[in-house]
Amino acid sequence: MRSLPQISEAEFEVMKIVWKFAPINTNEITKRLEKTTSWSPKTIQTLIRRLVAKGALAYEKQSRIFVYRPLVEEQEYVNQESHSFLKRFYGGRISAMLSAYIENDRLSKDELETLRSLLSEDSGQ
Repeated sequence: MRSLPQISEAEFEVMKIVWKFAPINTNEITKRLEKTTSWSPKTIQTLIRRLVAKGALAYEKQSRIFVYRPLVEEQEYVNQESHSFLKRFYGGRISAMLSAYIENDRLSKDELETLRSLLSEDSGQ
């Protein structure tokens, strides 16, 4: 597995927009984030610059507009972060995480039913 850049929570919000709407320009990113955050346009531009510097985003200048696309695949990044979380908090054991969630009533009946269904599908292979 290749090493992916470390992305802060704020940078992750920018990445979610880029993943969903790429190719996307600075103004479009800013408009979308202003709807869901209290960040100023300068803050958003700083986050975008950081993501470019980290190698998470690439850009192309079209006239006076910068258009961005991801260099990191969303699923690849989510997989890495999930693995890191599991390893850090549960010793890499998904059963330990699920036990903790079940014991603390963190899973709804629907979520438990979905897990049962997934496990029964997996055991049938």
